[in-house]
Order: sequence, then structure tokens, then C-alpha cells
Amino acid sequence: MSDVPMRRLRDPKELRALAHPLRMKLIESLVLEGQATATQLADLVGDTPANCSWHLRQLAKYGYVEEAGGGTGRQRPWRAVVRANQFATSDEDVATAAAADLLTDLMIERETAALRDWNARRRTEPPEWQDAAGISQTATWLTHDELRGLGEQIGELFKGYLDRLVDPAKRPPGSRPVRLVQWGIPARPPAEEAGE
Repeated sequence: MSDVPMRRLRDPKELRALAHPLRMKLIESLVLEGQATATQLADLVGDTPANCSWHLRQLAKYGYVEEAGGGTGRQRPWRAVVRANQFATSDEDVATAAAADLLTDLMIERETAALRDWNARRRTEPPEWQDAAGISQTATWLTHDELRGLGEQIGELFKGYLDRLVDPAKRPPGSRPVRLVQWGIPARPPAEEAGE
């Protein structure tokens, strides 16, 4: 089981700090590449060191990244603070809900873009990776308790591999960064269900 802690995001400022395309790129780069300076990150994400440095400080304010120690100014290294984040619950106030929706929209855009990129290049990948990757899609009838339980089971499976983000020594030979996305959503609005 993963030692990565769970973080419940309930502050709109905390959510908005993360709901920014460049900031998500910075965090992803730190997770996948390891610690890096603002200058190194600028090369990875296609932005300026000054802008990356400013966004890193904003992310650090809310605990998403931290200084890794050593260096000064733009040459100080940063690292991601890896946590499993939970947000977008039914008990949010209006401001928190709006920030959670903004973050969710950004995540959907990023993940669908990554899926499209994979689909465009998958035939250039080694056969074993083409065969290992996949998309599962189905529709069925579930209660809200069953849907929640299924999501929790899948989340637990994902969490079992999160410690590899923190500790490169736990990554088996031949492993690569892999995107894991899960969603389970009602197929129709409740008003359409009433007619059945």
C-alpha cells in the first residue's frame, strides 16, 4: 500500500492555485522528472524562468511544491509534494464549488489531450506498450453506493502505485510514467430517469 497521504481540498484559494495550466505542467514535470530549478522547468514547459519561478512560489504557498534545498534564486531546486487530492464534494460552499469545477474542467482538458496524443502516437510505441495500454468503457446500472464503492476500489488500486512518484527506487526496471484516469458518472440527468 502507498504511503502517500490524502489531502482534502476545501479552500477555494487552494483549489484556484492548482487550477492553472502552467502550474499543472510544473507539478507534472516535477513528479515525472524529479526536482528541478525554475530555469530547468522553463525549458520543460516552454515558458520563462521568471514566470515559472513566480508560479512555483504560488504553488509552494499552498503546499503543492517545496524547495528541495540548495541553490538560490531561480537556481534553487524545487520538488513536488506528492499527495492524493480529494475535492469536488456535495457539501461545498458556492466559492469552493466554483473553484473545484474550474480545476475539474482543467483536468478533463489535460487528460483528454493526453489520450488524444497517445492515440496519435500509439502505433509508434513498442508492441508490448501498445498491448498493455488500453481504454475500458462500459455502461451499466448502479446505485450511488455501488458507484462510490467502485470508485473507491479503483482509487485504492491507483494509490498502491503512488509511492513510486516519491521514491524512484521503488520503480521496477522497464517502468515508464503512465497516466491513470478513472471516472464514473451518471449517464443521464435525473429528470430523464423519472420517466422510466
